[in-house]
Amino acid sequence: MANAEHGGRPAEALAAPSVEATRARLRVARLGLWLIAAILAARQLVTVLGTPEGERLTALETWVGDEGVLHVKGSLYDSTEFTGTPFVGLVLKPLTRAAEQALGWGWTFGSLLLVVAIGLIVARALPQPAGRRTALLAAPVAVSLLMASLPVRNALWLGQTSILPVLLVLLGCFVVRGERAGGVLIGVAAALQPTMLLFAPLLWFTDRRRAAASTALTFAACTAVAWAAMAHDSYTYWVHHMAGVGLGGAADDLANQSLHGALLRLGLNGPAEIALYLLLGAAVAALALRRAVRYARDGQLLLAVAVTGCAAVAVSPTTWQHQLLWVLPAVVGRVGRRASDRYMWPVAVVLVMTLPPKMLLPNMAVLGTLRDNVVLLAALAAAVAVPFLPRTSPYFLSPVPTEHAPPVPTRFRRIPLLPFLRRVLTRPNLLLELLLIRVTYAAYSKVRLAATGGSNSAGRERAERHGHQILDIERFLHLDIEHAVNHAVVKVGWLRDFFDFYYTSFHFVVPLTVLGLLYWRRPVDYRWARASLGFATLLALLGFWLYPLAPPRLMPGLGIIDTVHGVQDFTQPDYGTLTALTNQYAAMPSLHFGWSLWCGLVIAIVAPKAWMKALALLHPLFTVSAIVATGNHWILDAVGGAAVVGAGFGLSYVFQGPRARTVTAAAEVSTDSERPAKDRTPS
Repeated sequence: MANAEHGGRPAEALAAPSVEATRARLRVARLGLWLIAAILAARQLVTVLGTPEGERLTALETWVGDEGVLHVKGSLYDSTEFTGTPFVGLVLKPLTRAAEQALGWGWTFGSLLLVVAIGLIVARALPQPAGRRTALLAAPVAVSLLMASLPVRNALWLGQTSILPVLLVLLGCFVVRGERAGGVLIGVAAALQPTMLLFAPLLWFTDRRRAAASTALTFAACTAVAWAAMAHDSYTYWVHHMAGVGLGGAADDLANQSLHGALLRLGLNGPAEIALYLLLGAAVAALALRRAVRYARDGQLLLAVAVTGCAAVAVSPTTWQHQLLWVLPAVVGRVGRRASDRYMWPVAVVLVMTLPPKMLLPNMAVLGTLRDNVVLLAALAAAVAVPFLPRTSPYFLSPVPTEHAPPVPTRFRRIPLLPFLRRVLTRPNLLLELLLIRVTYAAYSKVRLAATGGSNSAGRERAERHGHQILDIERFLHLDIEHAVNHAVVKVGWLRDFFDFYYTSFHFVVPLTVLGLLYWRRPVDYRWARASLGFATLLALLGFWLYPLAPPRLMPGLGIIDTVHGVQDFTQPDYGTLTALTNQYAAMPSLHFGWSLWCGLVIAIVAPKAWMKALALLHPLFTVSAIVATGNHWILDAVGGAAVVGAGFGLSYVFQGPRARTVTAAAEVSTDSERPAKDRTPS
């Protein structure tokens, strides 16, 4: 740099290539994200229109008839399948059966365009100031997240109108000029979905009173027109069904993610439930509007709109899955003082809005209530609880930075391959870690089951053929000790019970305990160990997929006794299907042994005492004995488990370099050696 400047080139010229390279990378990234958004949109289009008639666009088909909406001769609500307002029915009245086929394509493609429009508006409405990278990448990221979200997928599948009210509100708040025009659009949205009226007080208290008045007048006018044209249906909807309550599915169905639905699922009913629902709904609406007004005056209008929409989700008597889209824009709120905490809220929202609840929380009775209402809880959190930072906060633009270990030279020049994945020294966000561990394990379980075609019986023949291959290799190497060990252990009752208990009890407990202790006492080593375990598990999944293998206990004719699961009936085609969620043919490599070896090596590396290191290595020794004695794995499965664990540690080193503790120590030594001798202090 100095030589170049002395040579006459201005310093600014040196920075130009770097700036241009950064811009080029951003353009490539933007193009790639738009490609992902296009692929997701195409997938939705193919999925919906590739499904046989009668199984897709079911809500749309109930609206279309030979004589108009719902084959209308009587009321729109005779079948209770139509859940929209009378104004929706009036708009859809001209649709007939003859238009159904073209309408299916047009409706689906048009809905995708509406989703793209929502993404563009959201990207444009991000709180300012926004960096160049955010400005360039926000639109494709927003469209991709919307396309992948459960509400959009559900609305496209059913042929629902729930995307349109969201778009109308966003257009009224961020796009159209003039308060009256914006209020008209929001009023039409309220005529389509009455809970959108909650935006009127938001407009009023943020000094957009003309817009608030236009919203109320437009809603009243649309409702009056529908009442004049369809008086009986309007009376049925607004009076008999109390603004649509009772239409559609049962209110206590899991798909109804509202306060009313949650109270019904908790066992409350009758006047007491209604009174509690009205009280809670009023409190949520008041608190949410107060927060929304504060964020709007702070310059975060998009967050204010999202908070109001989340309140509408909670207070509506029925909020079906296709009406939950308001939760997703709440990701724009910034939470946390530390940079490492900033990811917690957006990651949680994205996971809640894109994954089924069973992937987020374990299928345990104690967590049933949380799992059944997870989207409602996210909406309530956004509406009344999450402490979003104001723009006046010093942490809004400049959170406390994450501490990284200083880089030092490594033995190999190309390591680390991904230098931007620097070793982090601070403790990660606990809630984010727990959430990601749960989601990763749920995905691991699904991939593991899918490795045999979605069921154990589907891969039985191939897995048994591979089992004979493994047995032949072990016989050639004189390692075929499974039968002898199994029968020797069965004869000793207490030894059999010990290995059965060890096999069933320590597989998850020990790794989770090691991770927990590292997180609490050694956060630097926690990240390194977690990355190594993740790489090892990913490689194991690849092994399950490419080489499904029957364990010894599921090999007919070998005489192996299944000490853990009991005697298997080999005459039944599904004898190996012990559960519907576990791939019984995922034996190679053995993660039972692999995870235990990972635990032993991690403890042996970080433990300060020699006896701790020796004790830790007993765990993989007991585990390999247990998996062989119980008939659940071959000896070579343990070899495979050791291989993926070694590869996991190796990949962590190759991608990120040495452990952070090693890097820090080396940097301290290097710094100390560079200081003058008189300034050094004895250690």
